[in-house]
Amino acid sequence: MGLAVCLLIALFVKDEFSYDQYNKKADRIYRLNTNARINGSNYISIDTPEPLGPTLKNDYPQIENYVRLRGGGTIMVKKGSETVEGHNSFFADSTLFGVFTLPMIQGNPKTALTQPHSIVLSESMAKKYFNTTDVIGKTLHVDNTADYKITGVIKDMPVQSSFHLDFIRPISELQDSRSDDWLNTNCVTFLLVRHGTTQQSVENYLRQIVRKYVAPRFQSITHNTFSDLKQNGGYFEYQSMPLTRIHLHSALPDEFEPTGNIQYVYIFIVVALLILLIACVNFINLSTARSARRAKEVGIRKALGSNRSNLVAQFITESMITSFISMALALAITLLLLPYFNEVTGKAISITSFLSDIWLFPGLLLTTLSVGLLAGSYPAFILSSFNPTRVLKGKIATGFKNDFLRSGLVIFQFATTIILIVGTLVIYNQLNYIQNKKLGYNRHHVLIVRNIYLLGSHARSFKNEIQKMSGVEAVTLARVFPTTVEKDINTLTFSKEASINANQSLLFQQWPVDADYITALDMKMKSGRNFSPDMPTDSSAVIINETAANMLGYKDPLHKMLYKPGDDGRAAAYHIIGVVKDFNAGSLHKKNSPDIFTLATYATSMGIRIHTNDIPSLITRIKDQYHAFTGMSGQPFIYSFMDNDFNKLFRSEQRTGEIFIYFTFFSIFISCLGLFGLISYVVEQRTKEIGIRKVLGASVIGIVTLLSKDFLKLVSIGFLIAMPIAWYAMPRWLQNFAYHINIGVWTFVLAGALAMVIALATVSWQSIRAAVANPVNSLKNE
Repeated sequence: MGLAVCLLIALFVKDEFSYDQYNKKADRIYRLNTNARINGSNYISIDTPEPLGPTLKNDYPQIENYVRLRGGGTIMVKKGSETVEGHNSFFADSTLFGVFTLPMIQGNPKTALTQPHSIVLSESMAKKYFNTTDVIGKTLHVDNTADYKITGVIKDMPVQSSFHLDFIRPISELQDSRSDDWLNTNCVTFLLVRHGTTQQSVENYLRQIVRKYVAPRFQSITHNTFSDLKQNGGYFEYQSMPLTRIHLHSALPDEFEPTGNIQYVYIFIVVALLILLIACVNFINLSTARSARRAKEVGIRKALGSNRSNLVAQFITESMITSFISMALALAITLLLLPYFNEVTGKAISITSFLSDIWLFPGLLLTTLSVGLLAGSYPAFILSSFNPTRVLKGKIATGFKNDFLRSGLVIFQFATTIILIVGTLVIYNQLNYIQNKKLGYNRHHVLIVRNIYLLGSHARSFKNEIQKMSGVEAVTLARVFPTTVEKDINTLTFSKEASINANQSLLFQQWPVDADYITALDMKMKSGRNFSPDMPTDSSAVIINETAANMLGYKDPLHKMLYKPGDDGRAAAYHIIGVVKDFNAGSLHKKNSPDIFTLATYATSMGIRIHTNDIPSLITRIKDQYHAFTGMSGQPFIYSFMDNDFNKLFRSEQRTGEIFIYFTFFSIFISCLGLFGLISYVVEQRTKEIGIRKVLGASVIGIVTLLSKDFLKLVSIGFLIAMPIAWYAMPRWLQNFAYHINIGVWTFVLAGALAMVIALATVSWQSIRAAVANPVNSLKNE
């Protein structure tokens, strides 16, 4: 069982470390991030300015190539008479195939993205829409607006990739791709550097780019230099991140896909080693406990001429055989549990890839030999050291109390188990806290309908029809919602002065919403008023949250002005009409950002607060109305509930919690197996003592207490050792969350009590059997 758990964790860890390794040039590919701080407001993103990649390649010969990616969102693709939703849509430079390893099944990688209205599909998408990969020259009708000619088909990207491309269109189609604005970040830039170019060199190039191109643009808009910005504690920089580090080391909120967490990987590695050590401890304890049974064998062998080295070799060989048998069983258990393990972890590890790994059998052989040697060495040297004369005369101590090593191993087992129990309790309580924390908005009973942008100018008419339906309390049109904000929101610069002075500027997250947004999501106004359809001037009005109000520094921000730099060089003016109470957007890993609500000119989604006992019927009515407005019954109607969207934000933590619970269970179970074996040994060694005590009047409770107290002492010592370790480790895990629980003393008390109850239950069963046994049976063979 210990080896099986280790194998499963090893598969998980190997999968996590293999992300993006399929790229043949992975060691030379870097992604660039933008990191800025202005007057206490931060902006860090995977997005960069359009001219960054081309300028780096042009100015520095050490940059071999670059590619810019821009997410195309969800697209609608016509298939026969129906329209099907497509995901993983991107715009990219034609250099894409020169940077990343994307084998092309059909088409020419050098020309596939050079022409407008061309598109490259993944293998699975070609089969989905055409049932074949032989699709070059065929067309796709996209978003009910344009036809795209298929110019290439690539193999499906591996699961272990930090992003997946299914629909690729030329980025040159986007007007922004030709922008020379260094302060507008709209695309993700990847660099391919030449052999021998270090990351430090790339960082130096980026600093030079900032000084040469970004600083003048910054000064022309804000009338401040970067030196002025630095004096106020601010900065503006580009950072490079190796491609292979993105999955485990990047925690940016706008990643293309959810990332992993290197801390979790390290935790699972440690847990795997601890569980394996617990299993080895059991072997050592039980082997040495059985020493009395093999003492005469050792004595006779030594008396007949066997030397100690032969005995050591014999016992280690026995341990190795046990280890090999255990590994064979562990492999069977691993293969049996792999589908369920994939379900729990969200992985897609196949049995085929597992068995075909060239490192599998060498790794298994090395692990088996190491475990066999580790578990067998101590018992081998102990058993081989017995004096044959003393053994054959029956003068060998077999007690439990005096074996300090065995006691220490039991303490280690339960200290480890208690640490895992504490970890499980903390993770469970944090996830429960997340589920029940007041977020500043009401996520319950809110239906989110996607693809509202397809309705065009009819979106508001559609909203009016939905509002008339029974079971609908409120409806809002918007581009972002608190549970989907991290990929869709824009960060913009707003200034307190029309001159856009950097000393008076802040970075705000812009929320394009309508007048019913705050009401529909049950947000609360702290001061001022909401947007009103009856107020034409609200087109230039804004509502800010409490964090933004505090950062602005006004005693009363109502009716104050904010200015946003315009593309024409002139500032657009906005007046503050209200302050909404802070709300938690996205996950709870980050603190509230300064947010600003503006009236949306168009919407991509609709939020519907419902109150009905017949939800399926209401959804059907909304769907029928949607199809009536789109004019196509084959148009996909895509919706979700805000509750589910919120839970997806913490799916990684939920999976971690589930895995941790299983690991804790295994550690407890394996520890109890060892404890059960030890108490069995102790009872066997003290059978006659128990018989004599019973004859002399000892009670069952007294004998059970006698046999149990030594083990409970060891568990108590394990508790004392585990507490400071758990107290140190778990707060560091909680630091991943901006909002988290405080670990109370009761968590440690409960963990210790659970360990004590489990140990007592394990020990008591054998103790009670011994205590109620007839003393005549234990004494008559004397």
